[in-house]
Amino acid sequence: MDTDSDDAGRFYAKECPSRTVVDVLANKWVLYVLGILDGSPRPLRFTELRRRIDGVTQKSLTQALRNLERDGLLSRTVYPTIPPRVEYALTDLGAEASVLTTRIADWSRVNAPRILAARSAHDGKP
Repeated sequence: MDTDSDDAGRFYAKECPSRTVVDVLANKWVLYVLGILDGSPRPLRFTELRRRIDGVTQKSLTQALRNLERDGLLSRTVYPTIPPRVEYALTDLGAEASVLTTRIADWSRVNAPRILAARSAHDGKP
């Protein structure tokens, strides 16, 4: 019995727990949040994250942050000030995940010209 291929096949099954994790990480705003927090020397507030992620809506960023906190990839610290101050930072698990997102970002930067050229060629087809 080939257990490696069995495990690989289960990964694509709807019931596979790791698939739900991949679904969270595949969200484009999650990739940006992980990358920005990984590159920050300190925790960041919601408005700082929103300012750094061009095009994200408040709703989309809120959902991404909630999903990351729920999955243990970031910590949310609320300070009892008026108004309340909330800061977000990567957990150790989030820092591990950001290694992957950094590689995706690096690959994207290197290969963007090739992908854009392929899109242009494809879109120009009759």
